[in-house]
Amino acid sequence: MIKGILIDFGGTIDSDGIHWFNAFSDAYAMVADVPKDLLWDAYVNTERTLGRNPIIKPTDTFCKTLQTKIGLQTEYLQSKGIAITAQDTILDTCYNKVVKHISTVSKPVLERIKLPMVLVTNFYGNMHTVLAEFGLDHLFKEVVESSVVGVRKPDPEIFRLGVQALGLEPQETVMIGDNYEKDIVPANSIGCHTILLSLQSDKGDGSVCHLPEILSYLESLKR
Repeated sequence: MIKGILIDFGGTIDSDGIHWFNAFSDAYAMVADVPKDLLWDAYVNTERTLGRNPIIKPTDTFCKTLQTKIGLQTEYLQSKGIAITAQDTILDTCYNKVVKHISTVSKPVLERIKLPMVLVTNFYGNMHTVLAEFGLDHLFKEVVESSVVGVRKPDPEIFRLGVQALGLEPQETVMIGDNYEKDIVPANSIGCHTILLSLQSDKGDGSVCHLPEILSYLESLKR
């Protein structure tokens, strides 16, 4: 019987299985013609820069985090000869989608889950601020955040920390995430059940295309 939930944030709660590169790509396409391979390089360079340097502060909101990411991405593109002058438009497009999705989809779903939940996420040390920004902070028993605990997905240890925070055994928990390699495989390796959130779901104990579908799947696991 499932007694507790581990759940990812980025790509799961904030965007319903849509990878953030794709979200950025759609926003950039509104203001400039940027080759996909170059935008991917800018995306990866930005994530690595943020992972290596304490640029994001604990008090930074999600909006501020996106602003910082877009700033680093456009700096990289500028160094490759592509000037982006509509950063505010990109930011507004990305942030407004997240606000709408969390308020109309993710928050109502999470509020219907009557099991203790722990957030397990690769993030920048400001997740508590982000949860408060979206009115989600009351929903989680604890937050296991990579930059705080010093372990990143796909290391199974970060999922063990999540299970310990729930005070349960792995087989009594289910991990919900959007990344097969970073969420599903390592969580399965320590004995957790898993639900993969993906528009093309075909892996994991269970797979769903949209977050609301997890409710019926969780009910089946509780029987």
